[in-house]
Amino acid sequence: MKKPVRAKKKRPQSHPHPEPSAQVFYFDCKSDQKEIRRIEPFLLKMNEVARLDDGAFYRLLVAGTEAINNGILHGNKGDKKKSVHVTCIIGKDSLVFRVKDEGRGFNPEEVPDPLEEKNLLKTSGRGIFLMRSLMDKVAYRMTPEGTEVELVIDLKHHG
Repeated sequence: MKKPVRAKKKRPQSHPHPEPSAQVFYFDCKSDQKEIRRIEPFLLKMNEVARLDDGAFYRLLVAGTEAINNGILHGNKGDKKKSVHVTCIIGKDSLVFRVKDEGRGFNPEEVPDPLEEKNLLKTSGRGIFLMRSLMDKVAYRMTPEGTEVELVIDLKHHG
């Protein structure tokens, strides 16, 4: 079994892995938008194990980048002393991509709908909509340490 990529230390797990045979990859970045360029190489390395088809990989790349960018900009408010932590769990039936920032949290239901006419021309505000459109499941957890978004691809339907 391969070791997790960039696993610096054992992280406390707030949720169990989907199954014992799952493979786990970690990625950490400072709250600096220049760090976004490191996401694709991480996902390509992870995909050597996951073997997502091009469509599923692209959807994860876009949604994962959006989640990390939201963590940097909105969660951590661009504070370079704070980090965004990614855990990717590849199981037999699903790929779970968790992005955790060090921010105070938010209510996803209070984010304006980007499809409402008054919001159509805004240059931001489409991230949550995008993630929900691209992933099979999106969930949020607010914790004392920060906000975590969980993006899930159902591998039974996407090779």
